[in-house]
Amino acid sequence: MAKVTRDDVARLAGTSTAVVSYVINNGPRPVAPATRERVLAAIKELGYRPDRVAQAMASRRTDLIGLIVPDARQPFFAEMAHAVEQAAAERGKMVLVGNSDYLDEREVHYLRAFLGMRVSGLILISQGPSENAAAEIEAWDARVVLLHERPEAIDDVAVVLDDIGGAQLAVRHLLEHGYDYVACLGGTEITPTVGDPVTDHVEGWRRAMHEAGRPTDGRLFQAPYNRYDAYKVALELLAGPDRPPAIFCATDDQAFGVLRAARELRLDVPGELAVAGFDDVKEAHLTDPPLTTVGSDRPAMARAAVDLVLDDGVRLASSRRERLKQFPSALVVRHSCGCA
Repeated sequence: MAKVTRDDVARLAGTSTAVVSYVINNGPRPVAPATRERVLAAIKELGYRPDRVAQAMASRRTDLIGLIVPDARQPFFAEMAHAVEQAAAERGKMVLVGNSDYLDEREVHYLRAFLGMRVSGLILISQGPSENAAAEIEAWDARVVLLHERPEAIDDVAVVLDDIGGAQLAVRHLLEHGYDYVACLGGTEITPTVGDPVTDHVEGWRRAMHEAGRPTDGRLFQAPYNRYDAYKVALELLAGPDRPPAIFCATDDQAFGVLRAARELRLDVPGELAVAGFDDVKEAHLTDPPLTTVGSDRPAMARAAVDLVLDDGVRLASSRRERLKQFPSALVVRHSCGCA
């Protein structure tokens, strides 16, 4: 039996092979609904199966998107990666995921591997490309979108959250409960990193404290972004003579560590210690007490990043507004802050 071709589909549907391609590839041009239905019916009737390998060779791209995360073990990154996979699936694409573990050499390794596979584009979650990675991207002329990382270079394309504003919401809310001050559990960076979300969370804390006329000196503590190290730092801090009445954590994962330390020290939360986090991961409403935090519309952010990659928004963006899509933060009030 002769192999069914795209010409056969076009002939049966009464249209051109170009229109058949637009239907199969979801673009780049729109197709009228009635025509699309005829093409899909013809594909089904003939049992046509596109030759994806041939398509990739011809277009120099595959149906793949490369996604690099800094630490797949952290709930936020895992949930954002899942949102990207869902958004890509809606566009008929698959996602290859690489975990850089915050190592530049591993990031470059994944970049080379993904670009060698002719991915349609790359999405980097919460990490701007290192100097070596940026050179690799330029050499391949690759489409790259930063997700949840404010770009340092003005011509980078990014989908970001209002991290500073979100942190201000959380800290203001804690201060409204009447606490003398709010301590901050930030990251391990001594020198702030431009565009890093956690750096922005700390900046939001600092601004909210200054607005309220509260000092910040000696009230910023450092811990890696995970619950295990945050737990160790919190044990020492909460057992000391200058225990803060409230703590804003730059990530939910850190807040989970603080809650565990408070439980071990038999401190009542929120009676003796109020806690707020940032990210609103799914686990946040299962803690005891449920965690007050800052959330975002991750599915919408993921769709925006995928659309920028697939619709060539990386190259078509002509203004700063088009290159930087910012989404609002939202305060998610539960019980760890002192609200009933």
